Formats: sequence, structure tokens, C-alpha cells
Amino acid sequence: MTGPARGRGDLTGRLGVYVVTGTDPARGRGHLDVALAAVAGGADAVQLRAPELTDDELLALARTLAARCATAGVLFLVNDRVDLAVYSGADGGHLGQGDDYATARSRLGTDRLLGVSVATVAEVTAAEAAGADYLGVTVWPTRTKPEAIAAGLAGLRAVNAVIAATQLPVVGIGGIVAGNAEQVMCAGAAGVGVVSAVSRAEDPAAAVRGLASIVRRCRTLRAGDGG
Repeated sequence: MTGPARGRGDLTGRLGVYVVTGTDPARGRGHLDVALAAVAGGADAVQLRAPELTDDELLALARTLAARCATAGVLFLVNDRVDLAVYSGADGGHLGQGDDYATARSRLGTDRLLGVSVATVAEVTAAEAAGADYLGVTVWPTRTKPEAIAAGLAGLRAVNAVIAATQLPVVGIGGIVAGNAEQVMCAGAAGVGVVSAVSRAEDPAAAVRGLASIVRRCRTLRAGDGG
């Protein structure tokens, strides 16, 4: 079994509002705009997901965001591309079931984070064995990741099943907005992953602040319940 990143402490409190970048062409808004607005709004983590960019464009953007996020104390991860996560100085990378996450830890090294998307308990076990530091679970259907398997409302039970099967922090993602983020947190998630709820918001930074308020409230309630 491969171990998780060392020296990172407890991630549970650092994944509350997890913003995955997107674009809003109608507003002339790109990945950089969204990421910087997320940082300004108080996001805990930013993931760069820009499959439409060339390698050179992606690396340049990742380097810029790695520096800006580090200054702000925000975790910065690169989606799918472990190599670019390393070259850019990112805090880590996030991989899906279609990616080679089994060898990702050796490529990332021991100081960078590895996140893995899962949908079943078997995938949880495999991700843990690969040295994952946190897990992502799709909750509601979404146009931004049509290939993901959504647990849907039936289950938030599926999210609970993943949480029950691991000691790793779990981030719910997919179709999450301010109106349902509390349900995901109450299911036991460490945080909420959002894409269009921020990238296509009228005011992305304000959208992040609203989500952060919800996450704080849920954490306070959970602490009061002893959970």
C-alpha cells in the first residue's frame, strides 16, 4: 500500500469550499478569472480543470495560480495532469477512475496531495491503496462532468457509504449550489466541490462567500452534535 502525502496534517478543514475552474464565455470570464475570484471569496481549495487548453497554456496558467494560491493560503490542484501539477508547483493533483492514479503517488512524490474521484466502496479501497489524501464523490448530475456517475438524491446515501468506508476526507461534487450544499455537508462530507455555481455566478466571489458561510454553519452544528 502506498501512503498519502506527508506533512499535510488534517485536510478535513481545508476542503470546505472546493472550487473547480470553469468558464463563462458570455461574460468573458476564463479560468484565471474564476480562480482568482474564488481565492478572493475565501475558497479553501481551487482545482484547475481546463482540458481545452494546450499543454503550454495549461502550464503557464497553473504556474500563475500556484503562486497566487500559495500567497493566499489556498490549496491548488491540477485536474488529470500529474506532470503539470509537479512542474507548476501545485499542491497536488486530482484524478478520476479513467486516469492512472495507481502510479500517481510515485509521480507526485510524498509532499503533494492526491485526490481521487470514487463512486463505490471498492474504488475507495483502491484509492486508499494508491495513497490518496482525499476523495471526491459526484452527488447530482452535471453538464460539466457528464462521464461521472452521480449518486443523486437517493443518495446522499451513496455519499454516506463512501464516508463510512474511509478515514479520508470526502468532497461532494456535481450539481451543488447554495440551495443544496447543506445537504451534502450534513451527509458528512468534508466539503462541497462547485463548478458552475461559481464560474457562471453573477458575482463569483460573492457566491464563494455564501458557500463558505454555509460550510461554517454546518461545521458548527456538526461540532455541537459531537460529529
